[in-house]
Amino acid sequence: MIPAAFEYVRPTTVDEAVQAVAEGGEDVKVMAGGQSLIPVMRLRLAAPSTVVDLGRVAEMRGVRDEGDVLVIGAMTTHAEVIADPLVAQHARLIAEATETVADRQTRRRGTFGGALAHADPAGDLPAVALALDAEMVVAGPGGRRTVPARDFFVDYLTTTLDEGEVLVEIRVPKLAGQWGVRYEKFNRVAQAWSIVAVAAAVRRENGSIAEARIGLTNMGPTPLRASATEAALAGAGASPDAIAAAARSAAEGTSPSSDLNAQADYREHLAQVLTRRAVTAAAGL
Repeated sequence: MIPAAFEYVRPTTVDEAVQAVAEGGEDVKVMAGGQSLIPVMRLRLAAPSTVVDLGRVAEMRGVRDEGDVLVIGAMTTHAEVIADPLVAQHARLIAEATETVADRQTRRRGTFGGALAHADPAGDLPAVALALDAEMVVAGPGGRRTVPARDFFVDYLTTTLDEGEVLVEIRVPKLAGQWGVRYEKFNRVAQAWSIVAVAAAVRRENGSIAEARIGLTNMGPTPLRASATEAALAGAGASPDAIAAAARSAAEGTSPSSDLNAQADYREHLAQVLTRRAVTAAAGL
């Protein structure tokens, strides 16, 4: 189908983008890579009065090193994230998860920030941002503010972005010490959304697990941390038995949905299995 008529604005700076979004009113839509927005517009499930295309805002692209933090521009494409040497060195979990996003064509157009701002609970990257304690830098009419990933995702397809605000960049703390990472994803066919996925980062120390961070994909309306499993792993021996025991708590505090792909109890089972696999691999076992 053909989308409904709309005004098209293509800013070249963050300030211009914020102004265009503010002037667009309630029916404005921000377009990053367009991989989620364009299909729903073609189906007329969305009919914005104005589309603000961020494709030419150069300051929102690229990856840079800022000491203890890696900064990823919101308009950096998935393909660019995968190929970036700084991401490979300091945030390998992001690269690993991004490699599972959709297909090559989508990864060439879709963006890191767009995937986070879209906030689909079945998307791969929100849980990774949560596991890595990332922070979102948001620009709006009142200036810029920083929002921790744990506060950014508030409901299904809903973030803390206020009217007139744009996600500019993502700040990812570097993992210092002996960290291992793993992204485990279960889906029915190649290129499909996650039925359940698990992002794990594990720090080992003296043969034990000193710290574990575990993000869950599609186990509720927002990405979640497997807090009970994280607590059980802290200080535990880095052994298959200890990891398996801790993974049994992975679904605690979650609220997975039942749909055509899986029932809620099956998703809970998958969360336990994938958590065990992800933590085992991240721990180097």
